[in-house]
Amino acid sequence: MSDQPPRRLATIAANAAVSETRDSDIAPGWRPTTTFEMRENQDYIYLRNGSPSFDPAEAAIAELESGVACMVFASGMAAAGAVFQSLSPGDHVVLPDVMYWSLRKWLKELAPRLNIELSFVGTGDLGQLEAALKPGQTKLLWLETPANPMWTVTDIAAAADLAHAAGAKLCVDSTAATPVLTRPIELGADLVMHSATKYLNGHSDVLAGALITAHDDEFWEKIQSARKNGGAVLGSFEAWLLRRGLRTLVVRVDAACRNAMAIAEHFAGHPGVSQVLYPGLPDFPGHQIAARQMQGGFGGMLSIRVHGGFAAAARIAGATQLFRQATSLGGVESLIEHRGPVEGPDSPVPDDLLRISVGIEAIEDLIADLEQALAG
Repeated sequence: MSDQPPRRLATIAANAAVSETRDSDIAPGWRPTTTFEMRENQDYIYLRNGSPSFDPAEAAIAELESGVACMVFASGMAAAGAVFQSLSPGDHVVLPDVMYWSLRKWLKELAPRLNIELSFVGTGDLGQLEAALKPGQTKLLWLETPANPMWTVTDIAAAADLAHAAGAKLCVDSTAATPVLTRPIELGADLVMHSATKYLNGHSDVLAGALITAHDDEFWEKIQSARKNGGAVLGSFEAWLLRRGLRTLVVRVDAACRNAMAIAEHFAGHPGVSQVLYPGLPDFPGHQIAARQMQGGFGGMLSIRVHGGFAAAARIAGATQLFRQATSLGGVESLIEHRGPVEGPDSPVPDDLLRISVGIEAIEDLIADLEQALAG
C-alpha cells in the first residue's frame, strides 16, 4: 500500500489534466484517434470500447467521488439511460416526484416499452420513500439531491439503508451538489451520476455525462456494455475539454456557493419575492440534512418564487441584463430561467418560479441586476 496520504479534492481536480507520464507538456494535447493499432497487450481497440482520451477525466472523477471506477458518456441523459437500460423487465424503480424534467419525461415514455414499473414519490420524506419500496421487486432507488428545480434535499445515508434493506441499488444524481460538496458513495450510494455538462466542465461548452460506481460488479458490467454497444460514448475532444474544466472545479463551486448564499439571504423576505428555495437558508425544509451531508457550501443553484404569478415571472426573467435567460446550469456565467413553461403543462413546478444558476461574477453586480429586474 502507498504511504502517501489521500489527496485533497482541490489537488485531485487541479491535476486532472497533468500528464501522468511526467512529460514536459503541462497541458496535454488532444488525441483525436477513434481506432488503435492491434498489438500484444493493447488496452485500446476502438473509441466505443475506451480511449486514453477518457482515462484522465474518468480517473479524476472516480477519485473525487471515492468510487472504484468511472465512465464518461455523451451526455448526462446518456449516462442515466445506461443505468435504466441495465435493468430487467419487471423491475421496479422509485424516483423523486420532482426531478430533472427531461429524464422524468423520457422514463415515463420508455418504461412501458421496457416493462419497468416507476413510482414517483417525495423522496425528502423518508416515510413516503420506505412505503414506496417493494422488497424483492424494487431494484433501483434513483435520487436527485438537491433536486432540480425545487432543491428538495434527501438524506442519502438513510435512503441507502432503506434501498439496501429492500434489495435495491441506490443511484444518486449529484449534478447540483458536485463531489466538492457531497460524495454519495461515502454515504452508502452504489452509483453516482453527473450531467458533466454542468459543474464538472463548468464552461457551457461540453455535452457530457459521467457514472461512478462503488462496486465493480455485474450491474456495472451491464452499464459498461450499454455504453459500448449503444454507442453513447463521449467524443475525444469533448473528453479533453471536460478534463480541462475539471481543473477549476473546486474554486468555481466555492465561488458559486458564496454568491448563491448571498443572493438567497438578500432576497429572502424581499417585497417582490414570495419564497426563496435554497438549502442554505435555515428555514428551508431539509436544511439540517443538507448541513450534514453537504460540506463547504449548499450549491450554486437556487429558485425564487415571485409575487404576480406567471406574468411577473416571465417579465422578470426577460428584464435581467447580467443574468442570461437560458437553460442549463453550472457554468461560470449566471443564468435565469422561467422554468415552468420550459417543462410544459405536465410540470409540477409552480408557474411563478424562476430557476437561477449562480455564476462567479461579482456578487454586488448580480444582486443589483436582480433588484432592477424585480423593480421593473
